[in-house]
Amino acid sequence: MRTRDDVIGSLEGVYREAFEKADSSGDQGRMDALDFGFQRDQVMLEALLDVRELLSRLRDDGAPPEPSLLDKARAIRKFTRLGVR
Repeated sequence: MRTRDDVIGSLEGVYREAFEKADSSGDQGRMDALDFGFQRDQVMLEALLDVRELLSRLRDDGAPPEPSLLDKARAIRKFTRLGVR
């Protein structure tokens, strides 16, 4: 799972690149829109990252680990073998 800093850094990189292009062309309206968009997206992304962190804590706090697909397949195979014998 990507860290919070990596995710926010990626968002910042995308906006920084677009902002620099708008700045080099002198498009103040585009720069203002990008600045607002970055702030809005950063707040929403941080809220989602907070939810992700809370959900991962719930799982870590005592929920039994979810069996992998391989474990599930083995359980089905074992169950079907019991019916045959």
